Amino acid sequence: MARGHMHLVAYLKTGPTAMHVGGWRHPEATLDDILHPSRYEHIARTLEAGCFDGCFFADLFGLYDIHGDSFDPYVRRGGQISYLDPTVVLPIMAAATRHLGLGATLSTTFHTPYHLARWLGSLDVLSGGRVAWNVVTSATNLEAQNAGMDELPPREERYDRADEVLEACFALWNGWDEDAFVLDKEAGVFADPSKVHYANYEGRWIKTRGPLSIPRSPQGRPVIMQAGSSDRGRAFAARWAEVVFTIQRGKTEMREFYEDLKSRMEQVGRAPGECAVLPAISVVLGETESIARERAEYLNSLIDPELSLAASSSGLGADLTKLSDQSKLAELQRNQGMKGSEQMLRQTMQADGVTLAEAAVKRDRGREMVGTPAMIADRLQELFEAGVCDGFVLAPTMFPGMFEQFCRGVVPELQRRGIFRKSYTGSTLRENLRG
Repeated sequence: MARGHMHLVAYLKTGPTAMHVGGWRHPEATLDDILHPSRYEHIARTLEAGCFDGCFFADLFGLYDIHGDSFDPYVRRGGQISYLDPTVVLPIMAAATRHLGLGATLSTTFHTPYHLARWLGSLDVLSGGRVAWNVVTSATNLEAQNAGMDELPPREERYDRADEVLEACFALWNGWDEDAFVLDKEAGVFADPSKVHYANYEGRWIKTRGPLSIPRSPQGRPVIMQAGSSDRGRAFAARWAEVVFTIQRGKTEMREFYEDLKSRMEQVGRAPGECAVLPAISVVLGETESIARERAEYLNSLIDPELSLAASSSGLGADLTKLSDQSKLAELQRNQGMKGSEQMLRQTMQADGVTLAEAAVKRDRGREMVGTPAMIADRLQELFEAGVCDGFVLAPTMFPGMFEQFCRGVVPELQRRGIFRKSYTGSTLRENLRG
């Protein structure tokens, strides 16, 4: 992938909170439109005007109730909840745009390959080849119980199954040749059956016959996203991912992750440029640095400590109200939790010299880049040109204002410096990511 320009992807949620737990309480945050199409049409058009590669929706197959064995903190305090299924929202956004990539989070643990290939393939066709699949293996037993299981399978087994799910989906998506349609009314031939193929996939965990009824999309198949930070997750990403979303505290951690993943890709025969590694960032902008810092302080004053703790419990897969000794965390987690969330908290513990509980409370404080548009552009340019990332996933503080400010202020700065596109050059998401 050329170092000519960075890539930008927006992190979204069909609810009040995406990343920053206090953002929904900001006076400028919109709340009355969460259940309305206009919210999603607007953000799609805003991001496309800013030439973002795409966006994706974080999602959970349920409602978090790990902290205190209750969903009270999330419902009462405006936590990260999907109030709408993102796969229903994405077609609305596709109809409102022409270039923006559109990503859905779907689990390989709970859905069959045929369902996944059918859902995602249909949206990829209708959007003209702009769909991404954020592949997850899921990290909480509550999701498993919503899918009819007692608990999650072991982590390694989940990834082994995920490998087979992707192999099966690729076989299904490849079941239609590009020129299968004939559309000859006079001859009475709609499509050529010799150009439609069975998948006939069978592995240890997965079996599917095909053929898929969905024809090939303009980009062949959806772009594969992934966010695993464990050793097994990184191995999975090295094999499959074209975009990796990661959460790192600083430049040193970004570099370690970046170099490790690119090395793993080479080991499995993939060119490093075939995958964009995008750390998550949030920004607080102001006309001057002092104004931006005042805005950041105000934003952080809106954080509810109880919701921060609940969000940390959810990410760790362990109820922090039950953790008296941080060395016992693994016993509480058992088979749950996201390694990326745990690594981020441990990085904070080490850097700030605090306990796990203290790091959990301050998880949303001080993580934003704060400054004028030029200052933010300086920081992004520094990280990008240092070779520790290929761009960034931008997570909102307050919605939609942060995205609007970023697109009005920071994007033109990046474009002026020649490190971000001024227009889309590809017709599909994959072409724009590779461009």
